[in-house]
Amino acid sequence: MLSEFDLIKQYFTRSRPARATLGIGDDCALLTPTPGTQIAISSDMLVENRHFFAGADARALGHKCLAVNLSDLAAMGAKPVAFTLALALPKADPAWLEGFSRGLFELADEYDCELIGGDTTKGPLTVCITIFGEVTPGQALRRDAALAGDDIWVSGTLGDARLALAGLRDELPLDAATLALAAPRMHAPTPRIALGRALAGVAHAALDISDGLAGDLGHILKASNVGATLDVDALPAGPALATREPALRRRFCAAGGDDYELCFTAAPEQRAAIEAAGARCGVAVTRVGSIEAAPGLRLVDRAGAPYTLSDGGFDHFTTA
Repeated sequence: MLSEFDLIKQYFTRSRPARATLGIGDDCALLTPTPGTQIAISSDMLVENRHFFAGADARALGHKCLAVNLSDLAAMGAKPVAFTLALALPKADPAWLEGFSRGLFELADEYDCELIGGDTTKGPLTVCITIFGEVTPGQALRRDAALAGDDIWVSGTLGDARLALAGLRDELPLDAATLALAAPRMHAPTPRIALGRALAGVAHAALDISDGLAGDLGHILKASNVGATLDVDALPAGPALATREPALRRRFCAAGGDDYELCFTAAPEQRAAIEAAGARCGVAVTRVGSIEAAPGLRLVDRAGAPYTLSDGGFDHFTTA
């Protein structure tokens, strides 16, 4: 049977050039920031049966656990540097550990982000990653920087992750082809690192969409002391959701959650620069609303008629 330290050595210690001054194997890791940068830090916890289904594919789970943290760096316009991993396991299953670590490191290598430490223990399956990035001082995309008159943008497409969840929960009948099209957005989100970095110094405020666009945009509005109007018919639906009825598209795009796209605001004179940044990064960007001085979030359809959202987005303590 694998011991805690055997587990770490076999599945999470790598023989490769290290970016950290001191990595795995001591009481603390040591990071030396690049001169002239600030350290951006974020942490996310994923718990079995709350954030992912029991029996979820280990490789996909390794990818997603790191991807959601990289998405936070993208939202700040930061460059990934390193991360720590805290892992609670019901048992030390070699097949599961091999798949999980493979999915984790495949994504880590894609973004040159090094595992520098963490912890393991026995318990209900829980994964907690803390990630470190670098950003030029004054260039971080913060939630409190939106200005009245700004455009509201989103990257990529929305809603397919929520559609996949509805199919897996039997909330909606989904044929196998539709589920196969939607499921990768739920199981293997793509962090928009390149776009986030391209927006630094161009956009004003930003965040990543994890709990639903309407709810997450509310965090920007509150932090910036502004309001907004959002056009629910301008929201870019994912390819699977785009084939569904308009009411479902509006609902899942506006409040679906698990999209891990960027929502950001910028002055209208930056439209060409933002579209060029999206083209360089290979990511579609869509204007979906405007920031206003009057507080509150107003949802409208393409005709300008008020739209009432039935879903409130995901909340860790009030959502079933």
